[in-house]
Formats: sequence, structure tokens, C-alpha cells
Amino acid sequence: MVIDAIVLAGGRASRLGGASKAALSVDGRNMLERTLAAVSRARRVVAVGDESDIRAAVPDSAITIVREVPPFGGPAAAIAAGFDALDGASDFVVVVGCDMPAVSEAIDVLLDAVRVGTDGAVAVSSDGQTQPLVAVYSMRGLSECVTRHRDADDLENLSVRALLSGLEPALVPVPEGSTDDVDTWADASRLGVLIPQPLPTKD
Repeated sequence: MVIDAIVLAGGRASRLGGASKAALSVDGRNMLERTLAAVSRARRVVAVGDESDIRAAVPDSAITIVREVPPFGGPAAAIAAGFDALDGASDFVVVVGCDMPAVSEAIDVLLDAVRVGTDGAVAVSSDGQTQPLVAVYSMRGLSECVTRHRDADDLENLSVRALLSGLEPALVPVPEGSTDDVDTWADASRLGVLIPQPLPTKD
């Protein structure tokens, strides 16, 4: 089974004063490094976001970097940009945001659960919420979804759930805390993120 990965490493991070989530540090490694480690089983990894932020976080990485169109066009547009950078030769594509410090635990469970011939597997957090940005989707299914919405010219600001409607991935419970993300500085403090001082502020 051949796996590729799309890591979403962009976004405005407005509730973090515009700070780069990729660069935030947890236990000596930044969040992008931790996310790349979580998808280490992937044949090829595409990171979607600002190239300077990504290169600053992982300067020696061999990942492919692309930007969604338009910039800050939302996660569906970012997934489409990441998909375009892949060659379509894999069986499945991991799709994951880079703002979850413990996401490797969830990805490991999903990759062990996914089966060829299915639409993939999506994480279900301990509170029962499905997490479409912690998931493994079939390349075939993802291709159909991206093509359908590109033809409709509605990728910008489209929700991820709308992008992936029609797919029926398995819903897989994952370890508690493995999908907890950093949206605010309170989240960062709770999840052990090293908080920069002074806090970044938007221009």
C-alpha cells in the first residue's frame, strides 16, 4: 500500500496574532517537525502554506512546498493544491493539519486501520467529533472530489466537509488528545507549547 501526505501548514492564525503555527515548539521540536514525523510512512509529502515560514521551520526537509490559490483561500483550496503536486500513483493520501502536537498517535491508528478498496479512514476524537483534517483518503476518491469542485470553480473558502462529500471513509476512534489543536494561546499553554514572549501581534 503506497501512501502520500498533504500537510496543511498555512492559514492566518488570527487568534495567535498571526504567529506561524509550524514554528511553535513542543518538547524541543516545532509543530511542523512533529507533523512530518507523524507522516514518515508516506512516500512523498507536500506541505501547503507560505514557503518562507515552512523553510524556516524545516530548512533541511526534502518535502515539496506549494501554496493554495488564492493564498488564504481556505483548507479545501489547500488540499487541492497539495493534491495537484502529487503524481496520483499512491493508494491513499494522509491529510493533516500541522497544529496538533500529538497527532502522530492518531495517524498511526488510521494507517493501521485503512484498507485498500475503501474511501479511507477519518479520526474520531474522544469526544465523538469527526476530524476531516486528521484522515487518510483514497487517492481515487480525493481525485474525484478535487476535480468536481475545481470544475465547479468553488474551491475558495469551501469547507473540507463539502469538498469531501460523497466519500464514505471509515470512522476510527483515536487516542484521547491526539487531535487536540492549537487555535489560541490558551490551547498552546494547555498542550505544552513554548509560548513566545512577547506574543506576536498582527500588523
